[in-house]
Amino acid sequence: MEKINKLSYLPVFYDDLESAARYLSDVLRNKDAANKLIDSVEGAIQKRLPMSDQFEKFHSIKDRKLPYYRIYVGNYIVYYVVIETESEKIMEVRRLLHRLQNRENV
Repeated sequence: MEKINKLSYLPVFYDDLESAARYLSDVLRNKDAANKLIDSVEGAIQKRLPMSDQFEKFHSIKDRKLPYYRIYVGNYIVYYVVIETESEKIMEVRRLLHRLQNRENV
């Protein structure tokens, strides 16, 4: 039986995305860049969904129950895991971080 691919987001991902968009829009005063970021991130996630576990795993220094995967979107990185059950694979999007951001404290 073919597994159904589903998509879910952690609330902290939405916080990250909102923070990034607000920075672009309010601090840099570039609403177009903020809208483009949101569209690009969502498009990259949707494109990855059908084959979410077919990419290189992120090698973390921390011991994790599930391996992380990355999607590069401009200066940002989307982090997600794939949760597999008997009937489905869930792509759970967890974080959006700037490429220069210190990820050890996050």
